[in-house]
Amino acid sequence: MANIQLQNHPIKNNSKSKQHKQSTRVDLTPMVDLGFLLITFFVFTSTMAKPTVMKVVMPFNNKVDHDDVCSSCVLTVLPAKNNVVFYYEGVFKGNNMQQTNFNGIRQIMQQKKLAVAATRGNANQFILIIKPTDQSNFKNFVDITDEVTINCIVKYYIDEATPMELAAL
Repeated sequence: MANIQLQNHPIKNNSKSKQHKQSTRVDLTPMVDLGFLLITFFVFTSTMAKPTVMKVVMPFNNKVDHDDVCSSCVLTVLPAKNNVVFYYEGVFKGNNMQQTNFNGIRQIMQQKKLAVAATRGNANQFILIIKPTDQSNFKNFVDITDEVTINCIVKYYIDEATPMELAAL
């Protein structure tokens, strides 16, 4: 802290009383201790916070041409450029593709999930297929997977768009 050192000077009879100059000495040891504590705190907190990565489990390609999937239970979503989302239900026929944006895709997923629950008796049979295109960005893919989590979709797949689907876009 700060120390004040007093020096005793003899007072002369002839002179008027003068103020004594006091020298101060500031001890900066506590300030240095505080600085080191702050530095070690920020070093420890910055190295312990590690980035997290979204886990994606890709299936093994066993070259099966036909999967036993109910076509009325499937919704295929194709994120494209300018935050546009194309989607179709069931099997792709070329003219059944519709367009929406990321604000409308949640409602479409919810409606499809309710329709599957009404027809099949179980909403967990709803299957979402995500096929990102080359024009979409990573943010679009993350937004779609966030919608999957929000809507509690149990089964979803990530696949590549076919040339027929890309031509229809």
